[in-house]
Amino acid sequence: MSIRPVTIYGEPVLHTRAQEVTQFDDELRALIADMFETMDAAHGVGLAAPQIGVGLRIFTYEYENEDGVAPRGLVVNPVLTLSKVSGAAPDPDEEEEGCLSVPGLGFPLKRAEYARVQGFDGNGNPVDFEATGWFARIMQHEFDHLNSTLYVDRLVSPWNRRWAKAKRNLGWGVPNKTWMPGVDPDPFGH
Repeated sequence: MSIRPVTIYGEPVLHTRAQEVTQFDDELRALIADMFETMDAAHGVGLAAPQIGVGLRIFTYEYENEDGVAPRGLVVNPVLTLSKVSGAAPDPDEEEEGCLSVPGLGFPLKRAEYARVQGFDGNGNPVDFEATGWFARIMQHEFDHLNSTLYVDRLVSPWNRRWAKAKRNLGWGVPNKTWMPGVDPDPFGH
């Protein structure tokens, strides 16, 4: 197991749809172990493979939930079925998201309150569970990564303008920018 650098917005793998996993083998399980180690070192609640430069449809998560789902897990080749997303403006105090690939920033975003998550574990066994509230938000956030979408791509006004300004000021939106959990200062202050 090893901690891997986390890609920052602008890295091409983050903006390309991830490929289906076709081999459930030791190489995949080693990747998954690296993902968990990286997520833990970064103090994340989720991590998608593209965030460590691997264009495969895998994400890990760790979140205590009230849905009867193990608080730590992963989904390979996930499929999500969502409830409707409210058309109301996002609440900046209650609905702010962050992302390890947008380190140190957070913006409010509306998400569906319910997600059914289906896919496979690291051995190819079926996974099927329901997530609500923040747990559903995490599932949607990580799933979006696999479809080349970061949460900041979904922001509405005025948050999208604030994001555009921050991205410009930080010099993001170009390849070859990463940060190393456990080595670089924690962008979220954990």
